[in-house]
Amino acid sequence: MRWMIVSSALLLFSLSASAHVAAAGRQPRLEGAHTDLACADCHGTDVAMTPRPSSAESRASGCTGCHGGYDAIFDQAMTMRRAEKRFAAESFGKTDPAFFDNNCGSCHVSDCLDCHGGDGHKIAAATQDQCLACHQGYFVGREYLGMAPREDHPRYQRGAEFLGETSLKMRPDLHAEIGLQCMDCHSMQSLIAGHTASKRCVDCHQADPQVIEHGISAHMEGMECYACHAAWAPQEYGTFYLRVAGDTETAKHFKVDESEPVGDYLVRAYLRQQNAPPLGVNERGLISPIRPQFIAYTSDLRSGGDPKIENRLLTAQWKAFFPHTVRSGTVMCDHCHDNRRRFLMEKEEERLYRIDLDGMGLSSFWNQAGQQVGNGSFVSPQRYFHIAAKTATYRKAYVTKWKNLVERVGESSKQ
Repeated sequence: MRWMIVSSALLLFSLSASAHVAAAGRQPRLEGAHTDLACADCHGTDVAMTPRPSSAESRASGCTGCHGGYDAIFDQAMTMRRAEKRFAAESFGKTDPAFFDNNCGSCHVSDCLDCHGGDGHKIAAATQDQCLACHQGYFVGREYLGMAPREDHPRYQRGAEFLGETSLKMRPDLHAEIGLQCMDCHSMQSLIAGHTASKRCVDCHQADPQVIEHGISAHMEGMECYACHAAWAPQEYGTFYLRVAGDTETAKHFKVDESEPVGDYLVRAYLRQQNAPPLGVNERGLISPIRPQFIAYTSDLRSGGDPKIENRLLTAQWKAFFPHTVRSGTVMCDHCHDNRRRFLMEKEEERLYRIDLDGMGLSSFWNQAGQQVGNGSFVSPQRYFHIAAKTATYRKAYVTKWKNLVERVGESSKQ
């Protein structure tokens, strides 16, 4: 009898909460995993008090009753963005203290629905497309599917679209080709714990000792796997933030489409590349790919704007990262061992872009002077010259690799 009374009370409670919503003329239709839930299961006793029970403001109180502990995502980098806020304050904040608040909010998690879609009544598991809606451009993501950002000019905006944007077609990551999704290596539990991934390369792969490069201890002990196995990476050298928002005359003068500015700014790239990225040292002390994020300049083009702010270099900061473009092969030995430019030690006579003559505040994009790696460091000259030394081990491996390639081509020709 007591159980029947309790059950009846719970039923009346759920019905009363549902009636509260229905009375307001907005009875929702639930779809997906939550189809059989009552309003009160997510909104609590007073629906009006928790209109969005999945938001960070309530620490997703309507979700954590069943999904315990998942509110911890609001304490991690995807939500807090402490590093990004600090970076914006130290760079863009020099000329625009409100830069982050006005221009950087769209990709920061503030609600479970940011990833799980719908209006809260059509909850579904996060999909890869939802991951890549934010993880695109120069924030690691779409290159996994073989897509690189195109140049800004409208003449280059052609080809297949993905989430409303055209991309340059490149070779995708090997893992994407065999059907692995983002969540196969980036679990929700790992993100909640503040980790970038739930799996490392060695969790699934063992280095084949027959591969020449794997037989060199300096490779196996001093490098990340993806320093060799990342086939390419999108890179942007020089990003111009032109302040034009709210000024119709300026927009007309610079032929700016009003729908184009991001926040208060029109963003333009100086140079984009899609090749093997430069190498530096990450926080683990290992050789790792690095890329410029950002080498940023700003100009105030508004009427009455500060004329002193024109092509001002705000920051030249690089980032050690994991390009999601893994392939089974590697580059040739001399692509690293005899390539100063890849370590930002470009020789004067080898320079193609003379940005120093354009007053851009740096002698070269591929010169370490005036630049830094935010989460690591550049390879020191001493370490580079040690890497570049043509030792007996290097010469033996170099000859063996070429011999294997020639034999492979010969066998293929016979067939």
